[in-house]
Amino acid sequence: MARTAPFSAGGGSSFGGHGTYMYYLYILESLEYKRHYIGTSADVKNRLSEHNSGEVRSTKAYRPWRCVYSEEFLDKTSARKRELFLKRNAKAREDLFK
Repeated sequence: MARTAPFSAGGGSSFGGHGTYMYYLYILESLEYKRHYIGTSADVKNRLSEHNSGEVRSTKAYRPWRCVYSEEFLDKTSARKRELFLKRNAKAREDLFK
């Protein structure tokens, strides 16, 4: 697992040129409300755009969003496991925001 800067415009890039895609865990922060959203995607930049355009029902009411954190994974399963861990573990989420 490699951690990236708060938001990298290069999200969703290919890994090693072999057609294997990277997957990302990302955390969004609402700019107007004190809310966070945790998700996974192969293309964080596009996914953020979907959140901000109201295409995602669970985040629509809290727009606009900005990406404040991301982690990179070699496969979708690993990214999803990390997402579920953070969603189920308040202490782990809290540690990310210290």
